[in-house]
Amino acid sequence: MSTPAPNLINAERLTKTYGTRTLIDAQTLGLGRGDVIGVVGRNGDGKSTLLGLLTGRIEPDSGRITQTGAVSIGTLEQTDAEPPTSTVRDVIVGGEPDHVWASDPAKRAVVEHLLGDLDLDAPLGRLSGGERRRTGLVALMLGHHDLLVLDEPTNHLDVEAVAWLAEHLKALQEKNIAMLVVSHDRWFLDAICTRIWEVHDGVVDAYDGGYAAYVLARAERARQAAANEARRQNLVRKELAWLRRGAPARTSKPKFRIEAANRLIENEPPPRDRLALQQFSVTRLGKDVFDLKDMSYALPDGRVLFRQLNWSIGPGDRIGLVGVNGAGKTTLLRLLAGETAPQSGTVKQGKTLRLAHLSQAVAELDDDERVLESVNRLKNETKLATGRDATAGQLLEEFGFTGDKLVTRIGELSGGERRRLQVLRLLMTEPNVLLLDEPTNDLDIDTLNVIEDYLDRWPGTLIVVSHDRYFLERVCDVTYALMADGRCVLLPGGVEQYLEHRRTQPKAVPAATAPAAASAPAADGPSPAEVRQARKDMARIESQLMKLTGRIEKVHAEMADAASDYQRLADLQQTESELTVQHEELELAWLEAAELVE
Repeated sequence: MSTPAPNLINAERLTKTYGTRTLIDAQTLGLGRGDVIGVVGRNGDGKSTLLGLLTGRIEPDSGRITQTGAVSIGTLEQTDAEPPTSTVRDVIVGGEPDHVWASDPAKRAVVEHLLGDLDLDAPLGRLSGGERRRTGLVALMLGHHDLLVLDEPTNHLDVEAVAWLAEHLKALQEKNIAMLVVSHDRWFLDAICTRIWEVHDGVVDAYDGGYAAYVLARAERARQAAANEARRQNLVRKELAWLRRGAPARTSKPKFRIEAANRLIENEPPPRDRLALQQFSVTRLGKDVFDLKDMSYALPDGRVLFRQLNWSIGPGDRIGLVGVNGAGKTTLLRLLAGETAPQSGTVKQGKTLRLAHLSQAVAELDDDERVLESVNRLKNETKLATGRDATAGQLLEEFGFTGDKLVTRIGELSGGERRRLQVLRLLMTEPNVLLLDEPTNDLDIDTLNVIEDYLDRWPGTLIVVSHDRYFLERVCDVTYALMADGRCVLLPGGVEQYLEHRRTQPKAVPAATAPAAASAPAADGPSPAEVRQARKDMARIESQLMKLTGRIEKVHAEMADAASDYQRLADLQQTESELTVQHEELELAWLEAAELVE
C-alpha cells in the first residue's frame, strides 16, 4: 500500500489575534498537492488572515506552520508592487515579444481569454483597477507555482471568462497544483473546489466537496445545532431547496445524498411564489414599467451597443443580463434609469416607478459619517416592500452591522462592508424597481443569502447585471444576453445557452496579441473501460447503501423500543456504530468511482 504524499503546508494549533478579537484560534489544518480549497465566511471573520498565515505573509501569535520542501506560492496581489511604468507584457511574460511567448499554446489561451481586449505594451499606470487585476491573474496563471492563492479571482470577469477560468483551473488541479480560493461566486466554488473551509468565530470548519456539498453538510449540522442558530439554519435550508429544485446540472449527486437532501427540504416551500409576487407587483406598478421603442445607442468610437431595440418590461419581471465586458450592460441600466439618453428612439418609464439603481461605485456614501448615523439619516423606520415593518437597527443587524460596527466611520469599513451598507440603504428607500449592477462584488456568501432571501419576497421589477451565475439563477426568472452587435436576445436555456453560443462563434484575433489561441492540451483521463467499470461499481455500491440504510433505520427503531433495557441498548449501539462505519466506507468508495465518471 502506497504512503500518502505529505502536505505542501501544515498548520499546527495556529492562533492569530488582533486587539481583543481572536480571528484564528488554535486551528490545525493541512493543504496537499492538487487540493483546491474554497475559503468562505463573513467579511471580517478572518479569511484573508488565514491565507496570510498559511502563505507566510502574516506571523502567527502561536502555533507552527511548516512547508514540505521548497514550495512556490503565487498570489493575486503581486502586480501591486510593480512600477506603473511596467507594461502588461513585462508583468505576464517578462517582456517577451509575441512570436516567443505565443509559441506556447497554453500561454496563448490564457492571454486570449483574460487579456484579449488589452494592448500588451500599455503601461500599468494607465490601466483601470479591473484591468490591473486581470493582468495579475494572467501573470499568476503563467507562473510555475505549486500553490495559487486566489482572492476573488472572478471580479472584473464576464460570465464567459469565469466559465473558461474554471475549466483552466481544473486542468491545473489535474497537474497537482494546489489552490486556496476566496470567492463569493458560488457557481465558481462548486465548479473547482475539492474542499470548503468555513472561517467563523476563530475556528475553521472543513467540508468535503464543492459548494453544493458544503450547503448540504452545513444544513445537516445546522439542523442539529442550538436554537440560537435558527435564522442562519433557515437561510441554508432555503438555499439547499433551490439547489435541489434548480439547474439540472446540480442534481448529479449520488442517490443517498439526494434522499438526505430531500428529507431536509420536504417541508420547505419554493423560494418564492412567482404568481403572487407578480399580482402584488401589478397593484404597485401598473401595467407598464419600461417600454423601449427603436432605441439605439453607440459609443464615441462608433461601436453600436443597441440598434433599434424594442423591449417591453412589465411589473414583476425578474431579468438577468449577461454579455462580454463592453457589450453595454451598465449602459443599458443607465438608459433605463434615465441617467443616459438614447441617441434615437425612446425609453419610456411607467408613471408609478420608484426606481433604485445600485451602481458598481460606492461614491454616494459619506466617508465621515458613522454607519448608524448614515442609516438613521436616510430613514429611522421603514416598511419594506414585502409589507414587513423593520427598524433601522433590525436591518443593520440582518446585514451584519452590530456592536462597534454601528459607530464605525464609513471610510474605515472594508470594501465588502461598504457594499453591504450601500445595498441596505438602497432597500430602505422602498423601491418598486431595482436595477442592480454587479451586486455580488465584495459581498460574502452569508450576506448574499440575506439579500437573496429578501429578494425572494420582494414584489417589484428586478433587472440584474452580474457575472455570478449562481446569483442570477437564484433571483431571476429569465436571462437575456447582450450580443455586442446591437441585439438583446432572450435565452430560454439561461447562462449555459449563452456560453454554448459563445463557444460556437469564431473568435476575433486580438490586435495586440498572437494569432488565435489553441486550447491547452487535454489531460489524460480514464479509459472507456475504466469509466464503464466505475459506473457498474457506483450502481452496485448504491444498492448496498440502500440496504445498509434500511438496516440502520431498523436498528434505530429497535433502540427506541429498548430504551429501558440497558444491556440490549448497548448491544444495539455497538451494532449501529459498526453499520455507520460500513456506510461511510461505502460512501467513500462511491465517491472514488464517481471521480472516474465525471
